[in-house]
Amino acid sequence: MAESKFSKNLIKLRCGSCKRNNYWTRKNKKLVERKLEYSKFCNWCRKHTKHKEAKK
Repeated sequence: MAESKFSKNLIKLRCGSCKRNNYWTRKNKKLVERKLEYSKFCNWCRKHTKHKEAKK
């Protein structure tokens, strides 16, 4: 089966405190060279924490 053009750009976001992968997002690797970092809600920590880009 052919790989989708969107699946190449998918990255995981990992919680900074509990280290669980909570979110998936897309990134344009040609325009954004740095690692993404967002403040998002973690269901396991039950609070807003920093979520950083993780390896696939």
